Amino acid sequence: VQLQASGGGLVQAGGSLSLSCAPSGSVFSITAMGWYRRGPGKQRELVAVISSGGITNYADSVKGRFTISRDNAKNTLHLQMNSLKPEDTAVYYCNFRSATPRGVILFDYWGQGTLVTVSS
Repeated sequence: VQLQASGGGLVQAGGSLSLSCAPSGSVFSITAMGWYRRGPGKQRELVAVISSGGITNYADSVKGRFTISRDNAKNTLHLQMNSLKPEDTAVYYCNFRSATPRGVILFDYWGQGTLVTVSS
């Protein structure tokens, strides 16, 4: 199973983009879904994560601007990005994770990445 991310593109600063992520096949027992990004010359960082119960967590740099959501019935993940800044330029990756209640990771699925470029 692979994750298909879509929605990236070029946008001016202050603009908006919406990313989506869907699996190519059936997935089960997904406990958390998240978006990560890797900017030019930077390490991959967590952008936002959402649990199966809908609890969300955001990187400080995107709080108030990005909104993560998921459709548990369709196993799809979304990221609404508003008020984009040049420093948001990165390849964005989606992740589906299954973990035990104690946090032991059972498996991870990763998308191929979608490029978001924000021009100043």
